[in-house]
Amino acid sequence: MKLEGKKVIALVEEDFEDLELWYPILRLREEGAQVDLVGQEKGKKYIGKYGVPAETSHDFDDINADSYDAILVPGGWAPDKLRRYKEVLTMVREIDEKKKPIGQICHAGWVLISAGILRGKKVTSTPGIKDDMTNAGALWADEAAVVDGHIISSRRPPDLPAYMQKFIEVLAR
Repeated sequence: MKLEGKKVIALVEEDFEDLELWYPILRLREEGAQVDLVGQEKGKKYIGKYGVPAETSHDFDDINADSYDAILVPGGWAPDKLRRYKEVLTMVREIDEKKKPIGQICHAGWVLISAGILRGKKVTSTPGIKDDMTNAGALWADEAAVVDGHIISSRRPPDLPAYMQKFIEVLAR
């Protein structure tokens, strides 16, 4: 139970990548962390790309980033929607300012780009948004999991074990 007492925000929106949301949540809960699903609407069932539902326990306005130890942004098409909410960008910036862990996988880099926090950071993502990442000033690497300080990034579902190993290590510090 490396993460007992830790609280993590897991952002959710329609068309999230099912594994990229649920695998991290389950791993963190196995390690004792409290993971809250947070979306635009509390109590709403959001549906993943492959039909797996995720019901939010909180909406964006319920969340005080200071009360949490980390944030996870799943991939899929959800990041393209999440980055349009000012509350999400504010949350990500607040977590970044405090140097708390930020996990991003696949297309989730879009949220960090819109939050303006990637300049000079070594990260990875799906190769499909490599240009977006580098144009935002990130140093892109084609690796399963990359850690640059408090930002932990990964490419795609097959990389989830490496990603979560790194995320848990950073969060446990």
